[in-house]
Amino acid sequence: MGYPFTLADVAFLSSPEGVSALAGAAELPLTDASRLADVAAVRRAVGTRHAAAVLETAVLRRRAAGKLSGAGGWLLTDEALQQASPSAVAAHRAARLAGAGLAVHDVTCSVGADLAALAGVLASAPAGAPAGVLPRVIGSDLDPVRLAMARHNVPGAALVLADALSPVTRDTAVFADPARRDARGRRRWQPGDFAPALDAVASVYSGRPLVVKTAPGMDFALAPWAAEVEVVSLDGDVREACLWSAAVATPGVRRRATVLSSAPARSPGPAPSCSGFGQRWTITDAEPADCPVRAPGQWLVNPDGAVVRAGLVRQYGARFGLGQLDERIAYLTGDAPPPGVRSFRVLDHGHYSEKQLRDALRRWAAGSVEILVRGLDVDPNALRPRLRLRGDRALTVVLTRIGRTPTAFVCTAHAAEVGVTA
Repeated sequence: MGYPFTLADVAFLSSPEGVSALAGAAELPLTDASRLADVAAVRRAVGTRHAAAVLETAVLRRRAAGKLSGAGGWLLTDEALQQASPSAVAAHRAARLAGAGLAVHDVTCSVGADLAALAGVLASAPAGAPAGVLPRVIGSDLDPVRLAMARHNVPGAALVLADALSPVTRDTAVFADPARRDARGRRRWQPGDFAPALDAVASVYSGRPLVVKTAPGMDFALAPWAAEVEVVSLDGDVREACLWSAAVATPGVRRRATVLSSAPARSPGPAPSCSGFGQRWTITDAEPADCPVRAPGQWLVNPDGAVVRAGLVRQYGARFGLGQLDERIAYLTGDAPPPGVRSFRVLDHGHYSEKQLRDALRRWAAGSVEILVRGLDVDPNALRPRLRLRGDRALTVVLTRIGRTPTAFVCTAHAAEVGVTA
């Protein structure tokens, strides 16, 4: 799980000498091929004692560049970087909490990724506030090394060395991000195996506003205290689920999908509302779900993974006048695709067999195909060479089922228009 940083390492890396050494290491190639030369260069600069910590930090910062804003100056561990929310996701969550108007305590703050987002959105206590008044944001962690890194990464943050299951604040909303990997880096799938266990967190903070980040593949029925489950995707990848207790959930909403994009918006829209145009949009189970099963139309639509995982395919279809191919399959169909979503214009469709598909692809002069499968036991990589393509067109094949009938669609794919949302 990466280099085992110590408090002495953090102190050195935060010192002027360490900052200078890290700036020099950032100029190195830091590739597998250059590793021996990189190690030698850093050892010449800082000696053997600090070389490993400097190299590991330089590598982690480079890996974090596309995930964490401002990570070029951060101190990190490998495990903390893996679990950290992308900055865009953390900022969305922080904005929701800001809307609740509550002070927030991040009880598993680690190196400060979520704490930085909270501190960036929630204002600090006003100057001259009475002694004993808590800051708007506080972080705590049981690991003194990560807490020292958080102190470096989020200057001025109020930080406490504390176990998440031993409350050190009152009258705050609580955010928790339990660890979901064991000591060997293997994922934990059962909430009771999280660290701390999900039920324990819910019990300790019962009656307080509580927000818990968890894996999108979790069985949400195992968290009956959660009034709202929000599944969040970023740039087409489902990143996390967030469990909101009743005090901070949206009234009347049990399930929500939020779709974020890191691309600049092409059309203006209301920012924090998550509706209309912009870099994020949302859909909930409070919306109508009138989405009938219908015959294939001119287009197939593959809803964002957050919509699928949140169980909101019917609501999404109803919003855009689409129908389902099959009530148990997430593909939607219609005569016009929604904006901002990947869709497929149907050229041909019919009963799926390899021979019939091969004949159809020959008619459409396919030279290469993307093969998407949902609801059938087909291996695209094994199927592709058996199709013996000879043409010059790049097409998409969608294999699914309608009722009990295996069905193939030959399509042209159309990517989502950047910055335009549903």
